[in-house]
Amino acid sequence: MSAGNAAVEPPEKIDGGLLRTAFVLVLGTFMATLDSTIVAVGIETLATDLNAPVTEIQWVSTAYLLAVVAAVPASGWLIDRFGGRRTWIAAIGVFLLGSLLCALSWSVTSLIVFRILQGLGGGLLPPVGQALVAREAGPQRIGRIISIVGVIPLLSPVLGPVVGGAILGVADWPWLFWVNLPVGIVAVALALRIVPVHPPAAKGAPFDAVGVVLLAPGLAVLVLGLTDLGNGRPFTSATVLPAIVLGVAMLAGFVVHAMRMRGVPLIDPRLFLRPPFGAAAAALLVLGASIFGAMFLLPLYFQTGRGLEPWQAGLLLVPQGIGAAVGSITVNRTIDRVAPRTLVLTGIGVIALGTVLFTQLGHAPADALVAASLLVRGIGLGMIGAPVMSLVYSRMDREHLPRAASALNLLTTLGGSLGTAAVAIILQTRLVARGATGGDEVSTALAFADTFWWVLGFCAVAAVGAARLPRYARKEPSAA
Repeated sequence: MSAGNAAVEPPEKIDGGLLRTAFVLVLGTFMATLDSTIVAVGIETLATDLNAPVTEIQWVSTAYLLAVVAAVPASGWLIDRFGGRRTWIAAIGVFLLGSLLCALSWSVTSLIVFRILQGLGGGLLPPVGQALVAREAGPQRIGRIISIVGVIPLLSPVLGPVVGGAILGVADWPWLFWVNLPVGIVAVALALRIVPVHPPAAKGAPFDAVGVVLLAPGLAVLVLGLTDLGNGRPFTSATVLPAIVLGVAMLAGFVVHAMRMRGVPLIDPRLFLRPPFGAAAAALLVLGASIFGAMFLLPLYFQTGRGLEPWQAGLLLVPQGIGAAVGSITVNRTIDRVAPRTLVLTGIGVIALGTVLFTQLGHAPADALVAASLLVRGIGLGMIGAPVMSLVYSRMDREHLPRAASALNLLTTLGGSLGTAAVAIILQTRLVARGATGGDEVSTALAFADTFWWVLGFCAVAAVGAARLPRYARKEPSAA
């Protein structure tokens, strides 16, 4: 390697500069993901204070999710066109403006509209932050840095109910949104000082207008149909079947358009044909279904099956967050010595092990056993993200990182929506089959146990997909 080339190679050790950059960028991801779970705790309070039925208030959460799904595909083009740091700071600004307007909302309608604005900013933060971290770290350090900062987004479903319950215990519901402002302002100030500026990769790249018309609305309509299906509406209802059919048709149209266009599509389907991207994407899709499906079931079981308040359910989920931290530390210390595929498969196995207890809820397991199982599940969760990202990002050219980050985040979100809808349907079916609709605790517990068997099945399917991942993160050097 020449001296000129050596000068541009990123160092192999994780230095303070990279840690500071990653910390600032993950602040945005944490703020955006935490906000959705915080607001979920306040649904009943919002319904009371705004004098609206719960079914209408649920759109406060649904609108945010749809906006996130619609925003993610555009992140790659925005980074290429305007640069990563500028896009990230602008996304924070949109998110904060949405938060401010949400706090000032005067009706359900205004709150839903402002949540859409907030979701557009929040949807950009994870993929843009990941792309910037991957570009700054380089292939030698990407696995270790993601294992350090990747645990923070895993904590948002755990901390959301606790933080939201604590806020509502001492303040009114607008503070669920006011709390974002100081965090976001600090994040922007730190980003201006710490996050490096990279020139746009393709400043004159044309915008894929046809792709936007097909992909973003298609995803939003599909997720809307899946969300309604998960909320208990029958598959053949007027809001479920047409939405799912239209969403799938629009996505199919986007794939045809993207494969034929001469320029760079919003998300390039050809990425999925490049090893290891296709296998990693499939694994993340199924894992998203398993993880988010379980995160839907667990708080619901704690509240309906054990009679806990939302914040109490959040406290019972804390061991899972602790486990995620332990799993991330384990990966950080072993990712350069153990094959990433081995770490991913081990993580899936550990998640499955921690899920077994929840298939036996009819025996009313003690809280200590529940906490221990959640700790084990958390360890497995913390072992998956960093190796998968290391495999993908270390084999991607830097100019492809924004599009890859956008596609991976999109698949994780879509997998979460699919998983949540699937387990909600299965749970409803099992509640009816077990005769638990009358509120019998034993029958309810058995219905949840039946549903967790399906979560185990998702883990098995994810393991099959993960087995197709390459053994090493970087291509081994040739003998020459």
